[in-house]
Amino acid sequence: MALVAPVKDGKIVDTTQKTNSKETEKSGNNLDKDAFLQLLVAQMKYQDPLEPTSNTEYISQLATFSSLEEMQNMTSAMNLQRASNLVGEEVYIKTTDSATGSTGYVYGKVNYVSYQNGKAYVNVKGEDYPLDDVESIYDPEYSEAYDLAYEWTVGLNKLPALAKLTLSHEEDVMKLKDTFDKMTDYQKTFLTDENKKKLEGYVNQIELLKKAKEELDEKLEGANKKEETEGNEDADKKEEGGTDKTEGTGDKE
Repeated sequence: MALVAPVKDGKIVDTTQKTNSKETEKSGNNLDKDAFLQLLVAQMKYQDPLEPTSNTEYISQLATFSSLEEMQNMTSAMNLQRASNLVGEEVYIKTTDSATGSTGYVYGKVNYVSYQNGKAYVNVKGEDYPLDDVESIYDPEYSEAYDLAYEWTVGLNKLPALAKLTLSHEEDVMKLKDTFDKMTDYQKTFLTDENKKKLEGYVNQIELLKKAKEELDEKLEGANKKEETEGNEDADKKEEGGTDKTEGTGDKE
């Protein structure tokens, strides 16, 4: 019986038929109370009449079975409660290929829990898996922090050595710095101190390269202005010289 019914296309999906089919398949694997009583009756029916089994032994067998059944019920209830607590959690489930025997993992959120033939099952990505196959439970915040730190570290390792850094890498460096600044304190714990210092070195180097470029641009701009000023002065002198010659010619006439 499903604790939380699955929803598909806006409608609740009936899992009763699926549960019953699995119970039918595995019914021969479990010895329930009725089966025990049938065995007990058969034992009494075919016992040696000359050496019958004592009533005390029957009572002892029944008491033992009752205790075992109670323990199984308690275990099932505990498993069901444990499985119910997984609804909404991110889990890793270990799977085994029946044909090849190879193992793999399924990762996803537990949609709902069902109880089939005395066993608890968790539904992940539309498939039911036994509770015993759940190997790990992951906090979504942990997974997000881990993935973010991994991508950030890959980006940092793609940068060249500090001595070979140029302004063409400025966008990549500043993008890493921006991502780092937006990280929470918890997410930053997934980064190594070495990589944090490495980023700081890249940022400082970019600032130095920018400053050097600005100084160089200023010098070039100053030199250009000086050449322009000197060129204008030469032109003025030539113009003044031409004017003087014209004036001298007029006086001679």
